[in-house]
Order: sequence, then structure tokens, then C-alpha cells
Amino acid sequence: MPFYHVEMMEGRTPAQKKQLVEAMTRTSVEILGGKPESVTIIITDVKRENWSSGGKLWSEPRD
Repeated sequence: MPFYHVEMMEGRTPAQKKQLVEAMTRTSVEILGGKPESVTIIITDVKRENWSSGGKLWSEPRD
């Protein structure tokens, strides 16, 4: 079964993460089959100072 690694900027609550992994697990089982216990998901929270788009750190002011 699948292994998912989700990277996102920090700031989501444990409740939001729980809802996300429940939805990802449910969808994986619906589409791919198998059992929920075989779906693995790792969430990595990344600080805004360690994330960049367009040559700017997300910790910098944006227009």
C-alpha cells in the first residue's frame, strides 16, 4: 500500500492534520483497495524561514 510524505508550512492544528490523514487514508482505500492500516502518512512541518517561492523566503514580507 502507499506511503505518503506531506510537507507543508507549520501552523496547522492537530485536528486539521487528523482530518487530512483520515481523508487521505479513506480515499486511498477507496481507489486502491486494501486496508486503512496499510496506508502510511508522514507529515513534515516546515518553518516559513525554510520555505521559498520565487526567490523569497515565506518568512519575508509579501506584496
